[in-house]
Amino acid sequence: MSDGPILLGLTGSIGMGKSTVAQMFADLGVPVFDADAEVRAMQGPGGSLLGAIEAEFPGSTDENGVRRDELGAQVFSDPAALARLEAIVHPAVAAKRREFLLRNMDAPVLLFDIPLLFEKGADYVERTVVVSAPLEVQRARVLARPGMTEERFAAILAAQMPDAKKRERADYVIDTGLPLDETRAQVGELLASLIA
Repeated sequence: MSDGPILLGLTGSIGMGKSTVAQMFADLGVPVFDADAEVRAMQGPGGSLLGAIEAEFPGSTDENGVRRDELGAQVFSDPAALARLEAIVHPAVAAKRREFLLRNMDAPVLLFDIPLLFEKGADYVERTVVVSAPLEVQRARVLARPGMTEERFAAILAAQMPDAKKRERADYVIDTGLPLDETRAQVGELLASLIA
């Protein structure tokens, strides 16, 4: 085994319970890096990326941080604009990830919560965990979210790698279609086997 922690990437499609499973790892003492939370902080009120984003996309920020609808209108139908936004955000997230790694080098396992791990790539993780539940469970969870519609859910699914493909590519699969205690037991067993 190499020196340093095992770098574990956690992913899963919308509504599969990724945040819940990440919290289960955290509850067992595993340091968790949440890429989305880091981006939200850097784009929120007083966030470190606001100046660069406003300079590149005028009118896209205010005192509350990034104005998501305004920024979205400027980038999401324009691949070149999206690439310019990613050139601002991705290096900043990578720097936060390096800081996290350096702070936690003594931990046996580090968890990286990465929604688009397979879609965008994450060559720094050594092993991957996919959270997965039956489609009907996923659909019920997602459609219970405020403002969610069947159409939005279908569009999100279409943009993500299919669950079956994610499961094929994963080193480990956590079944989140079970009662929480059973999912928690799977997390505990996986962590114990990694540390052993």
